Amino acid sequence: MPYLTLAEVEAIARAAHAPQTDKAGRPYAEHLEAVAQGVRTRGGSDEQIAAGWLHDAIEDNALSREWLDAAALSQPVKDMVLALTKVPGEGLEAYARRILSVPGARLVKESDLAHNADPGRLAVLGEATRIRLVEKYAKTRALLGLC
Repeated sequence: MPYLTLAEVEAIARAAHAPQTDKAGRPYAEHLEAVAQGVRTRGGSDEQIAAGWLHDAIEDNALSREWLDAAALSQPVKDMVLALTKVPGEGLEAYARRILSVPGARLVKESDLAHNADPGRLAVLGEATRIRLVEKYAKTRALLGLC
C-alpha cells in the first residue's frame, strides 16, 4: 500500500483540526503549518514533516489512535507522532525521554517549541499563562538538550 503524500497528510491534519483554535484564538492549523515548515527549514525529512503536521492529532483527539494505527503512513512517522503525544499524568521528564528515544522526534519537537515560544504568539496571552508557558518550554528544551 502506498503511503500518504505530504499534501494528503496536510489536508487530513487541516480537516481534523479545523474546529480548533490555539490559546490566542487563531486557527490551530496555523500552528501545524508552522511546525511542519519549521521541520522543513531545519532540514527534516518528509517523514518528520508528516509527523509535524500530525504531532498533536492524537493528543487533541482530532484523530484517533486507531486512525493512526491503520493510516497509510510509515512506521517511523507513526512512532514520532506517538512519541510526541503527551500521556495524561505523564511528567515532563518521561515525555522528554520518550521523544529522545524515537529517531526524528526531537527535531519535530524543536520546531513545535520554537513556534510555541514565538514572542508574537506569547504576547497575546495573559501574563500568568505566558510566564507558565515560557518556563515549561525552557524546561522542555533543556531536557531535550536544545539549550
